[in-house]
Amino acid sequence: MSYGGAAALQDAVYQHLIADIGLNTLVGGAIYDAVPGGVLPDTYVTLGPEEVRDRSDKTGAGAEHRFTVTVTTTLAGFAAAKEVATAISDALVDANLTLSRGELVGLWFDRAVAVRSGTAGDTRTITLRFRARVDDT
Repeated sequence: MSYGGAAALQDAVYQHLIADIGLNTLVGGAIYDAVPGGVLPDTYVTLGPEEVRDRSDKTGAGAEHRFTVTVTTTLAGFAAAKEVATAISDALVDANLTLSRGELVGLWFDRAVAVRSGTAGDTRTITLRFRARVDDT
């Protein structure tokens, strides 16, 4: 197994999302690797947890990365959050990302979960999970 491509994959995903004009228009550039302190915008995107499994074979080291990207909004209803989630999915599925370490073999949508939270259910969150295969070259 190789965890070597994890940081490279995260950086490439982040750079790809912040470069996506459609997504940035929807969230006003509020795409974070880590949620900043202070007052947050009504809608923002964060990179989330990752789970990595060995997918090495006789040709070399590799891993499957399952990572999340989360949309959080305090706007009423789920429509705005779903529009942002769709833009994220469109940007990432089958994206041709260049990694600083390793090679991205494929990037696929896995699942999404939409929930209400907050004290009055006034926050909506959609967590999208993606699956990426990275060969450590």
